[in-house]
Amino acid sequence: MTDQREAIRSNAKYLRNVRPIDPEEICDYVEGSPHPAVVRQHLREDAVSLGLLEREDGTFVPVGDEPVSPRRGPVERFPDRYGERLENLLVDRYGVDWHRDGTGQLLRSTIRRFKSRYLEGRPVEYDDDVAAGYAIYHLPGYYAAVQYALDDLAERGLLGRELRVLDIGAGVGGPALGLCDYLPDDAVVDYHAIEPSAAADVLEPLLEETGRNVHPTIHRDPVEDVALESIGDGEGFDLVLACNVLSELADAEAIARSALEALESDGTFLGMAPADRNTSIELRDLERDLEGTTVAADADDSSAREVTVYGPTVRLWPGATPTDRGWSFDARPDLAVPSFQRRLDEATPEDDADHAPGEFVNVDVQFSYSLLRLDGRRRIEIDLATSDWAKMAESERHVTNRVDLAAAKLSRSLSGEDSNPLFKISDGSEAVDHYAVLTRESSLNRPLLEADYGEVLTFEGILVLWNDDEEAYNLVVDEETIVDRIG
Repeated sequence: MTDQREAIRSNAKYLRNVRPIDPEEICDYVEGSPHPAVVRQHLREDAVSLGLLEREDGTFVPVGDEPVSPRRGPVERFPDRYGERLENLLVDRYGVDWHRDGTGQLLRSTIRRFKSRYLEGRPVEYDDDVAAGYAIYHLPGYYAAVQYALDDLAERGLLGRELRVLDIGAGVGGPALGLCDYLPDDAVVDYHAIEPSAAADVLEPLLEETGRNVHPTIHRDPVEDVALESIGDGEGFDLVLACNVLSELADAEAIARSALEALESDGTFLGMAPADRNTSIELRDLERDLEGTTVAADADDSSAREVTVYGPTVRLWPGATPTDRGWSFDARPDLAVPSFQRRLDEATPEDDADHAPGEFVNVDVQFSYSLLRLDGRRRIEIDLATSDWAKMAESERHVTNRVDLAAAKLSRSLSGEDSNPLFKISDGSEAVDHYAVLTRESSLNRPLLEADYGEVLTFEGILVLWNDDEEAYNLVVDEETIVDRIG
């Protein structure tokens, strides 16, 4: 069998540069003439190492070299095929009326319990019921969030069509499914998930819906017990995901460092966290702790590699890093309500005094994220080593004065509907939070409203004020302020 497999590989290596590889053709070249289905299975198993893409007609071709293009438009909904697979799993586990009566009440109380424990900062133990409730409540939002974060890489051509991915704490699969759907049909993914809990029993069937060119492996040991650099064939990863898990690890920095050491020299570590204050700040603290440290070299590079913050936070001043509290998160359009969330919510008994309509519907897409790289690249490459711009680290000297500065927009509006729009901004040097408040909109300052999260803007004539109540700087954008977007 080993000789037969090697013969199939040899033929594939030759034909990949000549014409599409057809299993029905290769079987004639292999001793014993194995059935085409056997050849096809061997090719599927070796597709990653051979760099092969399986097409709809059953033939195999080399993966293209072109980078993945960024997504166009918002993520509107959680795909029906995943929703239907999840509901089938719920039916198998709890019965056809999983959302009603005792089983529905079990799931609703489970969701309430893990939400409460999370808000209290207490750990959540993942048994079968928690995994099911977590999938119902969180799967759609995490599916969407990861795609917005991947845009930062795709916009700069840094996401290839041949990806080796490590997903630490993969959970029930929201980020994994989002990644697979973000990639085009002609991409090949060697996907490795680390998930020791019962969530893996939800993840596994959902991954079966991702397509023929996603090659998943689930490692069910705790991440602390896994030698990350030796997973699979021991080659480096192009992308490491650590989504909504870092706050649950006993030593997140040590795990993140191990993950960075398992990266290819041009790979990316993506850490994500919910948008709430505590986990968002924890993620930003971890980002800053890792920044500037070195990790062991990979097999193709004898020099140590330095961890760089690629985005979305910026470092516009050479040698400067921020030390403010770092609460920064993105918010995107709500998703359409999935049927499984609506069913569970609408089946809540009328005598449930704790229930308000929509309690078990979660279609918000709000998240914090950090992208780290080892090749020195940043999403925004700007150097403000000039006296033309005010430095946020020196804002105290500019209070009550108008200055010119450059900064990234690091929030959507944080104010209520009846208040002036308010945005967190940063140039990467600040020790105290800075907020741009738009008091009078004009055509010259409208780019502040139009800019995307993470986009760098220049402000000419912005008024620097100190806010005693918030212990932060309010930078007033009015009719005298000119705001421009930097491409």
